[in-house]
Amino acid sequence: MHDLRKLEAFVSVVTTGSLAASTVALGVPKSTLSRQIKKLEETVGEPLLLRKSRRIEPNEAGRIFYRYSYEVLQLWAQTHEALSELKEEVSGELVLHCHEALVRGWVSPLVEKLLGEHADLQVIIRTQRDVPEQLESGVGLWLGPVGATKLRQQELGCLSQGIWGSAAYFRQHGMPATPAELAGHAWVGVPAHAGPELLLYHREHGHYPVSMPACRLSVDQFSVLGDAIAAGKGLGLMPHWMAERRMRGHPGSFQRCLPGWQGACLPVSLLYPYGHLPRRIRAFIAYVRKAVPEQWCCGPGRSCAGEE
Repeated sequence: MHDLRKLEAFVSVVTTGSLAASTVALGVPKSTLSRQIKKLEETVGEPLLLRKSRRIEPNEAGRIFYRYSYEVLQLWAQTHEALSELKEEVSGELVLHCHEALVRGWVSPLVEKLLGEHADLQVIIRTQRDVPEQLESGVGLWLGPVGATKLRQQELGCLSQGIWGSAAYFRQHGMPATPAELAGHAWVGVPAHAGPELLLYHREHGHYPVSMPACRLSVDQFSVLGDAIAAGKGLGLMPHWMAERRMRGHPGSFQRCLPGWQGACLPVSLLYPYGHLPRRIRAFIAYVRKAVPEQWCCGPGRSCAGEE
């Protein structure tokens, strides 16, 4: 392989078209640059550059040699970066912008594991009510539609939703047997639904629009929604994954009604900036991708989480 410094000098001169511009770009004297180009041409065995009055251009041999020289330099840069990462520590400050519904049940254990393995890492978790617009040195985890964004977006899975109430509520008010009966029950306003109509879906019966009664209690967080449902304030549309996690900690607090009927699935998305990412961000992204609960994943022939 030719001396990489000579290749770098040659590629720079072809790119800039000027020895003076390349001396500035490479930080070497003009005499050194000219000597490197001359020795490279001697090694190749023929001229590579045409020296015109105002610009230096490659000849036919120079154009061919430039293409391969550029590829060699790119490959070397990638190799150097890969080798450097072997020595790079997962350290520094990592900011996680998370939808509140994902923090307690999923993100917190990931962060604990990451901190346990990397002593020089600091993590800041910031709950969000709106989709993050920019992530300079962090990662976003979002539940629900993201919409247009300048960030890279990867859907990790989705959460299906069902209608839930407490045992005490159903004892007092009865359990609806059909979607048409839902309008006669008290409802707790939910973060993922707004508007006078709720669209439910069933595999066999298709879609069914439910006219929503006015909510006497509205909340903007799933954790508060769960508290209100468990307290018997009314029925609520809630992701199955969250309701089932809550029941594991508090058995009997929730009951699902109208099995088979569900609301719109909520996507779970990973958001991060374009371009090269620090290793701490790449490490967290790798953790996230490996830790996606099986119940979230949808695919051909599979139902969404909790769907029957």
